[in-house]
Amino acid sequence: MVEVFKTDVVSAASARQMVSVIVRELPGTRANFDLEDCDRILRVCREEHPVDAAAVIALLRQYGHHAQVLEDIIQSITI
Repeated sequence: MVEVFKTDVVSAASARQMVSVIVRELPGTRANFDLEDCDRILRVCREEHPVDAAAVIALLRQYGHHAQVLEDIIQSITI
């Protein structure tokens, strides 16, 4: 399962640090940032279980960053 977060992480160094923290503190989790996206996206995934969004947000907060779950927006197309 994948959870996508909007963050305030701006530097590659901070992104690397947060990825290290997330994979260390939440075993079985993979993470990556897209700092070029306007929302500075953090993607977190786990193979077998849902991502604990509250735990990810709390970890970022411990390091002085803000994150929020980016809600899915499903656009319907009328044909």
